[in-house]
Amino acid sequence: MEYKVLADLQTPALVLDIDIMQANIDKMAARAKELGIPLRPHLKTPKSVHIAQMLKRAGAQGFNVSTIKEAEYFHAAGIDDLYYCVPFAPNKAARAVALVEADCLLTLMTDSLDGARAAIKAIEAIEAIEAIDGTVELDFTIEIDVDGYRSGAPLGSPDIVTAAKLFESSPRTRFAGIMSYAGASYGKTPDETRELTEQHLKALAATKADLLAAGFGCDIVSIGSTPAVLHATNLDGATEARAGIYTFQDLFQAGIGACTIDDIALSVVSSVISRQPKYNRFVIDAGGLALSKDRSTQGKPYDALYGLVCDAKTGKQMGDLVVSLVSQELGLVTSLSGLPVDLGAFPIGSLVRVLPNHADMTAAAYESYAVVAGTDEIKHIWSRTNRWDEEEE
Repeated sequence: MEYKVLADLQTPALVLDIDIMQANIDKMAARAKELGIPLRPHLKTPKSVHIAQMLKRAGAQGFNVSTIKEAEYFHAAGIDDLYYCVPFAPNKAARAVALVEADCLLTLMTDSLDGARAAIKAIEAIEAIEAIDGTVELDFTIEIDVDGYRSGAPLGSPDIVTAAKLFESSPRTRFAGIMSYAGASYGKTPDETRELTEQHLKALAATKADLLAAGFGCDIVSIGSTPAVLHATNLDGATEARAGIYTFQDLFQAGIGACTIDDIALSVVSSVISRQPKYNRFVIDAGGLALSKDRSTQGKPYDALYGLVCDAKTGKQMGDLVVSLVSQELGLVTSLSGLPVDLGAFPIGSLVRVLPNHADMTAAAYESYAVVAGTDEIKHIWSRTNRWDEEEE
C-alpha cells in the first residue's frame, strides 16, 4: 500500500520528522568538533540503516550498539566499526565470533574479572568446537564505574589490571581499553553534569595510568551520555565520545535542558476513538504498549504524564493536553490544568500525535518509521531492527 499522509497509516504508528532529526545530528556533530573529539553515536535508539547513514555523513567515526542483533543488522548493511557496549554474555560468543570472522570491526565489553573469565572461556570453546581460523581475535574493553549509576568495575580495583592480563593472555582475545557511562548525568543540571564529566575523565585517566604502569596498552578511552557531551567543558584524555538519544530527543531530555520540546523528532500518531464529556477527556488508540508506559518525567516540574499531545499535521503542541492515563491499548487525554477540553476539535477518527517521555523505549514497539518533514506528508517508510533473536534465514 502507498502511504501519502499520516491518515493513510494504521494507528498507532511511529512518526519521525527528518528535518528535526537532521538538526539534532548536526548540532551534536558540531559539538564534538568543538570539543575536538571523535563522535561514536549509539544506534540503540534509531535501529535503522537509513539513520546510521545520516549519522555517518555527519562525521560519525564508528557506532555503538546494545544488542548482537543490532551488530548483525548493521554489519549486513555494510556499516562497521561497532562497539557492543553492554557487559558481554557468554551465550553471545558464537554470534560475536561469526561477526569478526566476517570482517566486522567489533569491540566488546565487560565490567568484571568474572565477566572476563566467562567471556574468554565461551570464546575459546567456540573456537575449539568449530575449528575457526586461529587468526580470529576479539577486542574487549573494561567498563569503569564512576558514578554508581549502572554497571562497571569499581574504580581502583586490582581486578581491572587482572582482567586486562587475561584478555591479553588468551590467543582469542585482546585488551583494547576502557570506558565509562555518565548515566548519573541524566536528571542533573548542566553545571552538575560538567562536574560529573570531569569526575569521569579523572577516573578514566587514573585507570589508564594503572594499566600503562602494568605494561598494558589502552587504545580506547571512551566516555558517554548525551548530557555529558553537550555540557562538558572539555573531554581531554578521552579518545571518543558516545551519545545516542540526541538523534530523536524526548520529553525527559527536554525537561533536563538537553533540548527543547521543538527538538523532539519522534512522535506517535494515534486515532481518537472515544469522547467523554462527563470526564472532560477523549480516548486515543495509543496506550501503554504504544507509548512504552515510561514515566521518566514523573515527580519532576516537567512531568508530562504519558506524553504531550500535538497536532497531527504539524507536530506542534496543543495547549496543555496530555495522555494522563493508559491501559494496554488506550490512552486517556486530558488537560494538565484541568480546564475544559474542546472535544469538538477531536471528532472520532481524527488524529493526534504524542511526544514520548523516552524515545528509545517508545520506538522499540514499532517495526518502522513514517518519515515526515514538518507536515503530515509521508516522505519515506524506514524499517528498523528490533528484539534480540538471530535473523531468520
